[in-house]
Amino acid sequence: MNDHELHRVVQYVTASTSYGRDTVADILRTGLSELSALATHSATAFERDALLEYVSQWTIKQTGQPEPLVREVLGCAGRWLDEVADELAKQQPELSGLSSHDEGDSGVA
Repeated sequence: MNDHELHRVVQYVTASTSYGRDTVADILRTGLSELSALATHSATAFERDALLEYVSQWTIKQTGQPEPLVREVLGCAGRWLDEVADELAKQQPELSGLSSHDEGDSGVA
């Protein structure tokens, strides 16, 4: 995700919630960077719900923001989180378990 796309997501989430732009941007940058790092360094396949839970908990700890706020922001940005996970899975097919879709061909039992 490039800066322009991140800016668009931040604008969308800020307009959809009652949270300030800086808070939303910090949460999204933190969550998306951990998602990218996880996809780059992990060989473990995750289902969408487990991945979202992990990224939520990581973001809560890293930003110090309250859980309801982080969950709302990441939930509102869920479409983009799914796109990032799908794109990373395409770039690294061996990590296709990070995809938001269960296609059954990831080779993970």
